[in-house]
Amino acid sequence: MSTIRRFQVTFDCAEPERVARFWCEVLGYVVSPPKGFATWDEYDRTRPPEDRGSWCACVDPAGEGPRLFFQRVPEGKTVKNRVHLDVRVGTGLTGTERLAALEAECARLLPLGATRVELLADEYDSCIVMRDVEGNEFCLD
Repeated sequence: MSTIRRFQVTFDCAEPERVARFWCEVLGYVVSPPKGFATWDEYDRTRPPEDRGSWCACVDPAGEGPRLFFQRVPEGKTVKNRVHLDVRVGTGLTGTERLAALEAECARLLPLGATRVELLADEYDSCIVMRDVEGNEFCLD
C-alpha cells in the first residue's frame, strides 16, 4: 500500500479568482495557472463563455503547502463548513504573546475582506474564528 503525501484542498465558491487571491494574501501563496497555459485568462479563452472564470488555483511558492483549488458552483454557502483551514500564526506562543500574534494577523486580514467571528480563549489556548471573502470559516490558530 502506498502512502499519499500530496493533496490539494478544494473550495466550492461563486468567484474562484477572488477567493483564490484572498487566500494568496493570507498564506503567501501565488496563483498557479493550469498546465500548458501561462495564465488562467489564457486558459479561459479556450473555454466556452459559460465556463470562463470557473476555476482558479494557488500554490505555496516554497512547494511545502498543499495546492488550493477553487471551483465555481451554482449554490451559495448555507451552513457551517465541515472542514476548515487553521492558519497557524501562533505556533509555539502562549498567553498574551499568542493572543497578540492572533490579533495582529486578524487586523491584517480584515482589510482583505475577512470577517472576524469570535475569539475562543481559555487559560491554555486561544484562536480567532474568521470567515473568508465568501463566508468560509477558518481559524487563526
